[in-house]
Amino acid sequence: MIDRNASYVFGAWHQGDGTTIPVENPATGEIIGVVPDGTAEDVDRAVRAARTAFPGWSTTSRAERAKRLRALNDGLAQRADDIAETIANDVGTPLRIATRIQAALPQTDIATYVDLLEQEEPEERIGNSLVVREAAGVVAAITPWNYPLHQITAKLAPALAAGCTVVIKPSEVAPLSAYQLFDAIHEAGFPAGVINLVSGRGPVVGEALVTHPEVDVVSFTGSVRAGTRVAELAARTVKRVTLELGGKSANVILDDADLATAVKVGIANAFLNGGQTCTAWTRMLVPAARHEEVLELAKSFAEGFAPGDPLDLKTKLGPMVSAAQRDRVRSFITQGIESGARLVTGGADAPDGLETGYYVRPTVFGGVDPDSVLAQEEIFGPVLSVIPFTDDEDALAIANNSKYGLHGAVWSADQDRALAFARRVRTGQIDVNGGAYNPLAPFGGYKQSGVGREMGRQGLDEFLETKSIQL
Repeated sequence: MIDRNASYVFGAWHQGDGTTIPVENPATGEIIGVVPDGTAEDVDRAVRAARTAFPGWSTTSRAERAKRLRALNDGLAQRADDIAETIANDVGTPLRIATRIQAALPQTDIATYVDLLEQEEPEERIGNSLVVREAAGVVAAITPWNYPLHQITAKLAPALAAGCTVVIKPSEVAPLSAYQLFDAIHEAGFPAGVINLVSGRGPVVGEALVTHPEVDVVSFTGSVRAGTRVAELAARTVKRVTLELGGKSANVILDDADLATAVKVGIANAFLNGGQTCTAWTRMLVPAARHEEVLELAKSFAEGFAPGDPLDLKTKLGPMVSAAQRDRVRSFITQGIESGARLVTGGADAPDGLETGYYVRPTVFGGVDPDSVLAQEEIFGPVLSVIPFTDDEDALAIANNSKYGLHGAVWSADQDRALAFARRVRTGQIDVNGGAYNPLAPFGGYKQSGVGREMGRQGLDEFLETKSIQL
């Protein structure tokens, strides 16, 4: 049992009042830890600590901020194995994925902003005006459970680099890695109040943060429903808001593509982290003439993702994060079957031999209607919809037929053809022929996938205000 019944405010741990939230291991259903069930009063203390620290931190040199961030990164590197195991236990991410992505990506997030701080920032002159960029103020960072540490550091690192102070509310579903982060923060020597932690539930702690008069910026990652609520509440005090919300990304395989590679990579992307990834390519668009060939390949590759114990290094597909999430995913599978979509592999039943834990079979549907629930709703589980198209224009129309626009992919033997197609897809990021993830590139979505950008220099801009000084 991991007892982290404390908040971190003004550079010190403060024990909770005894009201706690249990943390489950989704592979077993067992309670593995507790965190505080925070209150509006806890939020007020944390925000006031951040406000007190803001004048000092916002005027520190770029070199000093880089030094503290580098020390934090070193602390995360030293804890990487423990962080990976923690996330495997409270999210259900297979350990090899937790090690390679969940524990490693936060270090990349921080290193990106160390590098940016170490670059010279020349002054900008426009006529007789000096244009300067200044820290926006106190930031409320509200983060989800699927990539619990990366989603924090993707907000925390640019906010700190900009000179902002921060209050973090991690997801109460998988909060334990946030506490490991704050152990490293404490060791890194940040001034008291610069970074604060309050755990709790969204309707209480989250809403208290968003409505607090001393919070200047809200950075939120989560569902469209919750993001809409955040935007509504923040508008009352005209706060700056960055929202990274859902996705229903299209993986478009054009008729001249290397089919086996595109399908194999597409399955791996769709099922990454159990499909609990906002950027997952959950719609695979394929030429109608090759639909049957794709389904054979998809079935073979999908069945290689046998669910299992996340601590087993051979496991590629762990459990869903909770019983509620498992039940939600299974209900979508049932709806897909009832709608007449062709079940190629998987299904709504529990995987063989895994009646304990929150497991879902890796599932592929073929011949999916582009307007159906399967093709339109973010399922957030290992469920892939294969959708046939007639030509490039039809494929483009299907790809853009979504309320979301977060990510996607296109494959073709002709790089120029693929690039021209990618330019026409209404999405914030898109990979051409398996292009590698770039942490320096801006990340964010069109339409209901969100507002604003994270990562790279554009991510830093979300935490800066612009001032013109006329000389």
